[in-house]
Amino acid sequence: MTASAYTLDIQTAQPYQVHIGTFLLEQVGRIARSVAERARRALVVTDSNVGPLYAAPVLDSLNEAGCTARLVTFEAGEEHKRIETLSLILEHAAHEHLTRDDVIIALGGGVVGDVAGFAAATYMRGIAYVQVPTTLLAMVDSSVGGKTAIDLENGKNLAGAFWQPRAVIADVGCLGTLSDEQFADGCGEVVKHAVIADAELFEELERTPLTPDLLRRDLSRVAWLIARNIDIKRAVVEQDEREGGLRKLLNFGHSIGHGIEAAEGYRLGHGTCVGIGMVAIASASVTAELCPEDVPERIARLLTAHGLSLAFQADPGEVYREALHDKKRSGDTIDLVVPRGIGAAALAPTPIEEFHRILEVGLACTRALAEEACQTAPAPATGPDADPNSRP
Repeated sequence: MTASAYTLDIQTAQPYQVHIGTFLLEQVGRIARSVAERARRALVVTDSNVGPLYAAPVLDSLNEAGCTARLVTFEAGEEHKRIETLSLILEHAAHEHLTRDDVIIALGGGVVGDVAGFAAATYMRGIAYVQVPTTLLAMVDSSVGGKTAIDLENGKNLAGAFWQPRAVIADVGCLGTLSDEQFADGCGEVVKHAVIADAELFEELERTPLTPDLLRRDLSRVAWLIARNIDIKRAVVEQDEREGGLRKLLNFGHSIGHGIEAAEGYRLGHGTCVGIGMVAIASASVTAELCPEDVPERIARLLTAHGLSLAFQADPGEVYREALHDKKRSGDTIDLVVPRGIGAAALAPTPIEEFHRILEVGLACTRALAEEACQTAPAPATGPDADPNSRP
């Protein structure tokens, strides 16, 4: 089965294109050479889940395009998005004699894209890299926008760089190897985009959720939905490439979501935790009379319709302590994203003490909504890269 093909132009300081469609893995070499014309060597970075599935066609396409391609694989999982993995990639790049003309290929989910992109940003002070996302979460979010990072002991993504890829190649056919739970986890970011920027998309998703069943029935519609989400992110990133203001809107649900992730020991997926964070912030915003009363419930219903659960075990105090490591904190304030309604959001610099109260109120409301839905809610998606086809 083939899907409609889309090409989106991203007009950042280093412009690039996002290619969305099917049978694109076989075109990685051609596209990589078109954006890194002088490249003679390519280092394909992947993880232990994705490599056995997709490394072979990517390596073949690179070699056929005139790039001597080598592979470096690390163990899958968020726990490996660390400095040791970054060092492994950099040492392989040096061992293979990559130069500033050559290219790194990030083949996998958000963890692979983040750490491989950071390696590209730092090797010889920056070389070209191409994102080849293989998960829904990476396709609609982390592969686009140039954020690269590794985790530190004190929090997620605390060391990194803004480094735009030369191209993004999203082969929608890769989504067929995801489990239902991991596919659902990617939908957390899809719902986020709709809440902050596109009421029509939100209503479309209410009518026809993005599910594995839709993937099996209508691959072209899935490709369109991925393209629509990337276009939302494109519009924001082009205006604020380095997250000085507007781009912070893309962090809706993330301050609490990252706290949930860490407090739960990363047993819950990134999209699941962002979903919990969105409902929590929306609920607290209702109590502050900042958004309509129906917004939290509509978000919760849509997340549930996409197979995501609002259930969590972590104590709010522990979530708060983990959330304090968030990059969006500045001194005694933290930038929160507050929904003003479906399709609109605003930044709200918030004192840390007030954030503690918001978090407690929001998580209490979220627990109540989760209990209401517990009879029909699916099991929560597992960790972000625990799937056979392995994430801000």
